[in-house]
Amino acid sequence: MRTRRSERIGAYAILITCSVIALYPFVSILGLALSPPGERPSGFSFPTELYFGNFAKAWSGGGFDTALISSLVVATAVVVGTIVLALPAGYALGNTRGPVFALIGGILVVGLVLPYESMIVALYTMFRDWGLLNTWWALILPQIGLSLSFATLWLRTAFRQTPESIAEAAAIDGASRLRTLRSVLVPIMMPTVLTLATLLFLFTWNEFLLALVLVPDEQSAQTAPLALSFFAGNRRTNDPAVTAAAAVLVALPILITYIFLQRRFITGMLAGAMKE
Repeated sequence: MRTRRSERIGAYAILITCSVIALYPFVSILGLALSPPGERPSGFSFPTELYFGNFAKAWSGGGFDTALISSLVVATAVVVGTIVLALPAGYALGNTRGPVFALIGGILVVGLVLPYESMIVALYTMFRDWGLLNTWWALILPQIGLSLSFATLWLRTAFRQTPESIAEAAAIDGASRLRTLRSVLVPIMMPTVLTLATLLFLFTWNEFLLALVLVPDEQSAQTAPLALSFFAGNRRTNDPAVTAAAAVLVALPILITYIFLQRRFITGMLAGAMKE
């Protein structure tokens, strides 16, 4: 009994410590964003009087209305495009054996670990020649390509965990492979697919380097992280509270998305952690 109690206390202590470490940056930035002029809280302390004027200044001065819409359009397009392409690819790799498919899986692993910073110059040259610089396509197309390896391997694992008897029963009923994938397997794997969509949305929303290189001159195509960088680097923006408010505005959509999808996110992560 003492051992179990000590293990429980130790587990709670570790969880509380990790929670404090994880929450400290966000709480400190939020407290700074809500502080009135002349008051600068520190740590977990909040200002004595909440001041929302910093958010209004950041919103009007940083052009975050168009930047947030641009990030939403790009992230949604990348998530939808990646999942639509990765679902049949993961299904094929998950239900087929052989040296050719093993080689394809190895190529996907290379694409997963290859740093995209090494391709940024080639991407810039290619999209410049295509006339797509400073457009949403310059952000959507590369990120779909960069996300496909991760998404395909993720879904391949999920398909291999699905009992083969389900697909066999659908085939006996006369369903084609495409119909089986669309009407039988995808609904079963929906928690895994939603988890993948959440991760892709998070990765795409936080992407900075591609936006900095490929859409630096068109404000309507600039994403929220790039707009935040330009806003924070502007010498006229010398109020840290306003900069903190801008950072909260950029992070808020990700936080809201996770709050609404956390149950399915955790379920999908646990499913993805199972062995094949």
